[in-house]
Parts: sequence; C-alpha cells; structure tokens
Amino acid sequence: MTQINQRILVVDDETPIRRYLRAALTAQGFTVYEASNGEEALNAVLANRPDMIILDLGLPDMDGIEVTRRLREWSQTPIIILSVREAENDKIAALDAGADDYLTKPFGTGELLARMRVAQRRQLTNADEPIFQVGALKMDISRHLVTLDENEIALTPTEYDILRLLIKNAGKVLTHHHLLRQVWGTAYESEMHLLRVNISNLRRKIEPDPARPQYIVTESGVGYRLRVDS
Repeated sequence: MTQINQRILVVDDETPIRRYLRAALTAQGFTVYEASNGEEALNAVLANRPDMIILDLGLPDMDGIEVTRRLREWSQTPIIILSVREAENDKIAALDAGADDYLTKPFGTGELLARMRVAQRRQLTNADEPIFQVGALKMDISRHLVTLDENEIALTPTEYDILRLLIKNAGKVLTHHHLLRQVWGTAYESEMHLLRVNISNLRRKIEPDPARPQYIVTESGVGYRLRVDS
C-alpha cells in the first residue's frame, strides 16, 4: 500500500544508508527528505514538517539522543532510531529522550516498514470518541489534548497512546503484555524496557509526586492501573 503525502526525514551520516532508505521508502509512496548531521536534521524538521523521522545515533556533530531531546522540546513527530548500537542502555537512553522506537542495523526493510506503520497508527485519533476524566486529569480524544488541572500536558505519541488505554480502562489492571501488544504490536510483548521507560516519563509529566503516583498505579508483577478513587 502506498503512503500518499507522508513525509519522512532520514537522518544518517552514511550516504549509502540514506540512498538505500530513499529508494526503499520512495518505492512505498513516501516523500523522503535527508539530513547528514544533527543541525541539518533540526533545520529540516522546521523546513519540511515531516510526518516521521528515522534517526541514526552516531552523527558527526551531535549524538542522535541529543537530537531527539532537542526535538522533543517542541515537536511530537514520531522518531524511529536506526543504529548499530545494540546495548540496552543505549536503547533506554534513546527512548528516555523521547524516541518512539529503536531498530538496530543491519535491518530488514519489511521490519522497518512494519514499525513505521505502528508509529503511524499511534498518530491516528477517532473524532467520535468522548472526553475522559479521572480527577484533575482529562483527555479529549477528538482534540488530541491532555490536561491536568486545566493545564495542557505535552505527551509523545507513545505516552499519549499508553495513557489513552489506561484512562479508557480506568480502574482495571492492564497487564504488561496487553499494553505492549496494544501500543507497539505483538512482536513487542517481551520488550518490557519500552513500557517501563514510557510509564516513567508519563508519571513525571502527570503525577504531583512521580515516586508516589496517584494516577498510574503499579500492580507488581502484573501491569498498571489508572486509579479512579481519590
């Protein structure tokens, strides 16, 4: 299926990788922009407003994690990291900075496209869904808006999707596997670090005291629950 009007920014200092991704993604109907370093990437996001960013970590001027951190100060565009670094601490650092997914090189085009589809699905909203509210926390699905005490909270697409699941099932325990399956897909059911990092980031944004959460409650060894009692 071709992707009409979808703009992808590929950030990698290796020309062969950029050339390969341009060919593969263009063949799928994407419009592809390129950047070879961090500064070019930041400028390209401003100039081209991509729908998704594929980002290498080993850039010549700044680390891709720093690029991600800077982008997350003002942009919620999905970011997929594409890197030779396989260590878990690199993955956690990238996700903690705000990346949506992490794929190691060498990679298969099919897997990259599948992960891109997951990220795209998380961007979609249903305009017919109502407003959900638990205490001072409110989610307006149609406007893609989350507020706490009437103050808007900026969430990444992944954080938004997790909170949406929790708030729509307020009071019910959602298992780790269920959350991973619903947010990332069936291939991610064992990727517990993905869930832990995003829950931690979400708590920092919505909890008065993240160390003693009043909204997102951990059910030890099982999953998470959005508390409905005050």
